[in-house]
Amino acid sequence: MARSFTDEAQQRIGYVFRQPRLLDEALTHTSHINEAKGPDKAARGQDNERLEFLGDAVLSLIVSEHVARVCPSFTEGELSKLKAGLVSEVSLAKAARGLELGALLRLGRGEELTRGREKSSLLANALEALIAAIYLDGGLEPARDFTLRVFAQDLEKIQEGRGEAAGDDKTRLQEWCQKRFDVLPQYVTVRESGPDHHKTFEVQVAIRGEVLGTGVGRTKKEAEQMAAKQALQQVSQA
Repeated sequence: MARSFTDEAQQRIGYVFRQPRLLDEALTHTSHINEAKGPDKAARGQDNERLEFLGDAVLSLIVSEHVARVCPSFTEGELSKLKAGLVSEVSLAKAARGLELGALLRLGRGEELTRGREKSSLLANALEALIAAIYLDGGLEPARDFTLRVFAQDLEKIQEGRGEAAGDDKTRLQEWCQKRFDVLPQYVTVRESGPDHHKTFEVQVAIRGEVLGTGVGRTKKEAEQMAAKQALQQVSQA
């Protein structure tokens, strides 16, 4: 007998919902709702944006609590950098790909045609929504267990003392620029998009007028880190 979509999703996620509608909501992108018309639109339920909003806060709490516990000698600034790296779009999308979450998303035709299942932003948002769905369905403990499991590889590095602060790329680029050219890299925000509570920023970094990296993030600082990382890759290949 063929398994239902809900059964398959729950097996992949590793959590059984008492309220399956929360799972459906977490996996429903707004494009799936917006492209429907009439009665069909109501039948498609709610998109995952509200869950994503809550999931951002739940994830922040779980990760903050964890890094503070396993890194007792770290300063507040070092803990903040570790957390920023773990909850970044890059990290979230990586974890979502590990779950093959893209295959479970309910997307509109437009997103399907533009390979929405592979987009880091959609994957990261869906994972946050899923964390919120588990939190609402079972409480903080199941949400914590799920989060620590999907981020296990990165968290293990931190516990072994090998976790890199999120600010390392930006610091390394600055040190390289000063040593090589005696100048500082220049960061420019070239685009902002999304609602006020969940904006996305695109930042470019230039060295002596030449753009060497572009980064996208949920904060300007995160986007700057991504741009710095790309720039370091560029200069290392020069």
